[in-house]
Amino acid sequence: MTVRVRFAPSPTGMFHVGGARSALQNWIFAKQQGGVFVLRIEDTDAARNRPEWTEGILSALDWIGITRGSYEGPYFQSSYAGEHRAAAQRLYEGGRAYYCDCTREDVQARTGPQQRGYDGFCRDRGLPPGEGRALRFRTPDEGETVVVDLVRGEPTFENKLIEDFVIARGDGSPVFLLANVVDDMSMGITHVIRAEEHLPNTPKQQLLWDALGVKPPIWAHVPVVVNEKRQKLSKRRDKVALEAYRDEGYLADAMRNYLMLLGWAPSGDREIVPWSVIEEEFRLDEVNPSPAFFDEKKLRAFNGDYIRALPVEDFVGACRPWLTGTGTIAPPPWQPDEFDPAAFAAVAPLAQTRIAVLSEIVPNVDFLFLADPLIDEAAWAKAMKEGAADLLDAAIVAFEALESWDAESLKATLEAVGAERGLKLGKAQAPVRVAVTGRTVGLPLFESLEVLGRDRTLTRLRAARVRLV
Repeated sequence: MTVRVRFAPSPTGMFHVGGARSALQNWIFAKQQGGVFVLRIEDTDAARNRPEWTEGILSALDWIGITRGSYEGPYFQSSYAGEHRAAAQRLYEGGRAYYCDCTREDVQARTGPQQRGYDGFCRDRGLPPGEGRALRFRTPDEGETVVVDLVRGEPTFENKLIEDFVIARGDGSPVFLLANVVDDMSMGITHVIRAEEHLPNTPKQQLLWDALGVKPPIWAHVPVVVNEKRQKLSKRRDKVALEAYRDEGYLADAMRNYLMLLGWAPSGDREIVPWSVIEEEFRLDEVNPSPAFFDEKKLRAFNGDYIRALPVEDFVGACRPWLTGTGTIAPPPWQPDEFDPAAFAAVAPLAQTRIAVLSEIVPNVDFLFLADPLIDEAAWAKAMKEGAADLLDAAIVAFEALESWDAESLKATLEAVGAERGLKLGKAQAPVRVAVTGRTVGLPLFESLEVLGRDRTLTRLRAARVRLV
């Protein structure tokens, strides 16, 4: 038997990090078993679907390494509407489903304190198909439904506690429960690996598999992903869009490494491991069923470690979209012809140790490419206190006289200027840094001045001095 897994997102918004985690788990499991990964777009909710969101799913999967052409699909659930209706008809004709004309208000009016869901009012009325009549599955009155789950063991559900659930609406369109089952049958899915939130639907779906005469798949319900308050990650409340992290400058390798740690851990006391190790060691039966905390601070630290581990030339290449405004990245505050690749290459090793996400490269190096620095007014007020004008005057004179414009000479010169005024280097360099870069923090000052050059440095120091008049 060839193992076949599927990832079945709905194109109703940005790509959720929890969905990305499930996709990776399916991908690795299929690869380990020599199986097939199937991508199915569940697009039957026409009112909420948009073509650009489907493309967003494909693009996000590309980014985390599940690339187009390496999997089967994408298939679109809407293409299988005929099969969904045929399955509903088979269940009706076989006595496993019946028509119901109860409205929601009718059901609510009959529901007592001890009644869970629909009370089976139309079960034996023998209603034929008709406008506005929903088709309900006839749940067995006795027995249990056992779900074989690689993560959760064998959850058992009493059939008498499962209501006769709707499988087709009053207009004849099948609901998600039935469509999902029929699609999995049609595509020969052997293992369903998905989030824990789907577990309550699983006994209903397994009953449908049994009623349609097909052996159900093996299930694996991985833990729900939660925020710091242990609430399920929400698109309306939390930062969950994979594209947002990508566009902020998280590395794909860091993101997928971190996502795989949500409910599972590699061997040994380690978390940052090569993807090849994760592919080899990941086991579904080792996934912890408890909710998994998506810690954005930890992810950020992860990403910083990955950035620092890059060869410098790879770091330069990774930063280029933020420096040139390509793809989905917003353009930087300088014009394209103002960007100097050689200048950036000179400071790249310094910047690489100081940023946690690639988008942070822009405020760290913008002083190199702008005609005038972007002045942080709070930084200006902090640095340009009494004595700053005198220090800038002295620094201008001393820097003009330098024979060698290099970091070591610049540092020694400013250190001497500061010492003459009873200032340690840290205090002496603050006005110079703000005058030249616009900020109180950033790349090492003297290496930055070396790359910026004598003329531009002196021009900015003089401009700052004029502003202090």
